[in-house]
Amino acid sequence: MKGPLFYSKILLFGEYGIIKDSKGLSIPYNFYNGALKVDQNPNVSAKASNESLKRFADYLSCIDAQLVTFDIEALKKHVAKGMYFDSSIPQGYGVGSSGALVAAIYDKYAHDKITVLENLTREKLLKLKSIFSAMESFFHGKSSGLDPLNSYLSIPILINSKDNIEATGIPSQKTEGKNAVFLLDSGIIGETAPMVSIFMEKMKQEGFRKMIKHQFVKHTDACVDDFLKGDIKSLFSNTKQLSKVVLNHFKPMIPKQFHELWKKGIETNEYYLKLCGSGGGGYILGFTENIDIAKKSLKDYKLEVVYNF
Repeated sequence: MKGPLFYSKILLFGEYGIIKDSKGLSIPYNFYNGALKVDQNPNVSAKASNESLKRFADYLSCIDAQLVTFDIEALKKHVAKGMYFDSSIPQGYGVGSSGALVAAIYDKYAHDKITVLENLTREKLLKLKSIFSAMESFFHGKSSGLDPLNSYLSIPILINSKDNIEATGIPSQKTEGKNAVFLLDSGIIGETAPMVSIFMEKMKQEGFRKMIKHQFVKHTDACVDDFLKGDIKSLFSNTKQLSKVVLNHFKPMIPKQFHELWKKGIETNEYYLKLCGSGGGGYILGFTENIDIAKKSLKDYKLEVVYNF
């Protein structure tokens, strides 16, 4: 048995901000994917995934039936046969490993599921987001539900605010384009929950709240608008500001050995770095107006280009 593939995602803009109602833009990233699978001879990671699915199945049987119900019997039967999530999506890297798993389980076992082929009204998107939020909370303690939504639909999602999301189109890729979005591998596994609790702790300070509202959310919203409109000049100007704000106010979320590299990008304008997901490790997201220069400047690091434009 092998189920359909579900892809990883990248939140281009909106990390932390969407908790406080900033805009956000999330795109599918097809480089990584995962699928439900049963093998005759499972390896160690397949067995670990299967154990986690056992606990997840118990958790799903307790989810509010008004929101969603599952064929728990079939799920538990398949899990007992050794079903696991076979995934190339790195965990703790900010590209949505648990999101893809949640999407796969919903796709296979949910009753009355909303499908990609329907007319995806705002109501349907919000309902899916609520369902996925409840499901993914098993992994993160608190989830927005956006990662699974992106993985399930495999289309870019524009977050206007908590209660206003829509499927969107993004400027088409230009393979020859010098402007690029890239991922930088920090080589460290990040954990979402501790990073989110540092953020929530900081939000208790009035100064930090003001900074989020007047700087972080302002630049995030502008970046989303610029990117969707294809206003490149303004996009890079706002991304630079965003990179500065993150370096100044989100230091615990940036691995120490990247503080100088972050600063260097802002000073030289060769690239601008920002958090990918909750930070603390995993991938760091980069934006550059000249990918060749950025690659030269970052030659000691593992860099993957996500998008040329």
